[in-house]
Amino acid sequence: MSTKNLDKKNRFRSKTVAFRVSPEEWQQFEIAVKLSGLNKQDYLINRISQRDIVVQGNPRVYKALREQLSNVLVELSRIDGLIDGIDEKLLETINLITITLHGLNKEN
Repeated sequence: MSTKNLDKKNRFRSKTVAFRVSPEEWQQFEIAVKLSGLNKQDYLINRISQRDIVVQGNPRVYKALREQLSNVLVELSRIDGLIDGIDEKLLETINLITITLHGLNKEN
């Protein structure tokens, strides 16, 4: 029998959680996880525990921010001033990026 894998607080996590999401929900989840700098498990546990997601600036977070800002720029260029054309998911991503960048600025 293999040894038990314990987390940082010496807990044995033996339960598995699985559920289905739409492709759009998955995309939003992937973006949020990448921008947080956490792995998916830690991100979900923090969210369901109603704990704040504290972003630690690292190369992965900066890369995710750069990619998302690039996507936002492409989308904003596409709509070129048409406010009615802004997708709700894009607004959510812009809001998440803004919150993350403000948090990174406070650390520096």
